[in-house]
Amino acid sequence: MAFSDDAIPIVAHNLLSLEICFPLAPCPAILVASPDHAIRCLVSKMEIPMTATTANRTEKISDVSRQVRRWILRSTSAADSGHPTSSLSAVELMTTLLFDGHFRFDVDQRDAPSNDRLIFSKGHASPLFYALWAAAGQVDEKELMTYRQFGSDLEGHPTSRFPFTEAATGSLGQGLSVGLGMALAARYQHQLPSRCFVLLGDSEMAEGSQWEAIQLAAHYKLDNLIGIIDVNRLGQRGETMYGHNAAEYRKRIEPFGWRCVMVDDGHDPEQVSQAYADALDPKAADGRPVMMLAKTIKGKGVKFLEDENGFHGKPIDADRMNEALSALGEPAKPLQLQIAKPDPASADAPQAPAEPAAEEKMAEYALGDTVATRDAFGNAIERLGVKHPELVVLDGEVCNSTRARTFRDAFPNRFYQMYIAEQNMVGAATGLALRGASPFVATFAAFLSRAFDQIRMIPYSGANVKFVGSHCGVAIGQDGPSQMGLEDIAMFRTIQDGVVLYPSDAVSTEALVDAMMEHQGVSYLRTTRGKTRVIYDSSESFPIGGSKVLRQTDDDRVTLVGAGVTLHEALEAHQLLAKDGIAARVIDLYSIKPLDHAALRQAADKTEVIFTIEDHFPEGGLGEAVLTSLSDHCTPVNCLAVRKRPLSGAPDQQLTAQGLSAAKIARAVRRWCETGA
Repeated sequence: MAFSDDAIPIVAHNLLSLEICFPLAPCPAILVASPDHAIRCLVSKMEIPMTATTANRTEKISDVSRQVRRWILRSTSAADSGHPTSSLSAVELMTTLLFDGHFRFDVDQRDAPSNDRLIFSKGHASPLFYALWAAAGQVDEKELMTYRQFGSDLEGHPTSRFPFTEAATGSLGQGLSVGLGMALAARYQHQLPSRCFVLLGDSEMAEGSQWEAIQLAAHYKLDNLIGIIDVNRLGQRGETMYGHNAAEYRKRIEPFGWRCVMVDDGHDPEQVSQAYADALDPKAADGRPVMMLAKTIKGKGVKFLEDENGFHGKPIDADRMNEALSALGEPAKPLQLQIAKPDPASADAPQAPAEPAAEEKMAEYALGDTVATRDAFGNAIERLGVKHPELVVLDGEVCNSTRARTFRDAFPNRFYQMYIAEQNMVGAATGLALRGASPFVATFAAFLSRAFDQIRMIPYSGANVKFVGSHCGVAIGQDGPSQMGLEDIAMFRTIQDGVVLYPSDAVSTEALVDAMMEHQGVSYLRTTRGKTRVIYDSSESFPIGGSKVLRQTDDDRVTLVGAGVTLHEALEAHQLLAKDGIAARVIDLYSIKPLDHAALRQAADKTEVIFTIEDHFPEGGLGEAVLTSLSDHCTPVNCLAVRKRPLSGAPDQQLTAQGLSAAKIARAVRRWCETGA
């Protein structure tokens, strides 16, 4: 039996009547997102011939796929570099998503919260990414041919310089975490039906960060997060862990609480479109994130590249380009493609519920009080949460130690427990930031080091993420070296345009948290576990890039530069030295990056020697920052730092053993004054 083309749409809207007239075996795919998909299901069950509507859609996707493949080959050839084979394998997966009505995005309002989001976690498939936006009319063909050229926005791996890049990728294993953050923002911050799609490579599924994201996405019931694994079998040097066996990924992903949708042929637009319909079926949404697993062929469309090892990251030789393009053929007609726009009604969806908010007020600290700077951090973010609804906090299951729990208790709907999965925590914070949140990421400073890859990528996404590392240095005491942040200053100093702050008391901590809130970009605050004396009046200001000269005279012989716990040791050393007739200037270098170069240079001009004192390894820390600042100055700089393997022990024992106690600082200064060394 056959239906006329005109009759099909009517029947598709009345599936129940059709089922009655023609009894069918159970068909799970009937519960789908659009009439076209319902038609396809019935066609399959009843062997009804393909309709003109379906055939036209398939032809459209095949046509755009052909053109996209041509652009991939030509742009990588022009660049004489790139990853064409990795791009070719995912063409139908992406063209069907963008141009078959599944993806909803207003190209004229890229930042609209209701837009769906697309992240290429396999960022080396950037030729495909740029070609998709060319097919959407947002990049012209001439610009595509500037791929990988110096100054082009079409960089080798996508960054924020290209306006349709949601997040910088290329360091594999990060995209799903960023997508998780965007899905969190849509679901819990904006309460909008925006979905986030993440294209994943099969090779990168070996990364532990992927499985951190998989666990947390299920925990937060993010059925608006859709991963798409391009199972093309081949990695850079050979076959991937599971080759073409997509079922092996399913066996591992589903037990984590995801719903998997299988695609036997990732190059068949009909199969791919049906898979998206199944993945996005609102009746199937049950809080489980969705993973599409699509078997594809690396190098698809170019016969001499298909499923062949040894071509990863290599453009086609010029003498074979015509052969490849001729085999692909020209598109049947000029491309006139549009991406579906979000439902206008979705822009009016309710925002996240208001939090019960306390009155915003600064905690009162009296001079001489002893308060841990981590406590002051907790007070500050609770206070800032009142007037900054965009402020969110991510915790690595240590909020009782970092004091982020104060924010959790006051604003539970803006607090995200990421558990002990720091890589995912940083990636999710990036996604939240890119969707308008101002995230603070808080954990032990030592544990942030395992997420450095995610941290270093943040500037290339243009995200605004704030970090707070507690339990820094040997001064934490008995816990021992595994818990001591001794590399964190060096790590964050390497972030281009990043900010590194190390307050010494509660007043400066609260002021610097305020400054971080206003700063755009990556910033890091180092907090102290133990209590320190309040030395500043609440009226003091602490601009980023500043310092405080706490002790000085016209007769100063030496300058002591400290921050955090070592500043208090330097102040005590100042008193000890004064008894010996040695006048010492004391500087609180609370802003380690950027530095107060003027204050340091003035001290170098006025004193004979500078001693830096830091509870951190010497490499990359405060001392090296000062040395760099004064590299052209003749005044010597002596760096006191953690130079011995730390042990468990009381904080005062630790500082003494490392030569960082007041008495040891004074001894080092006396020795220099006596011997010049």
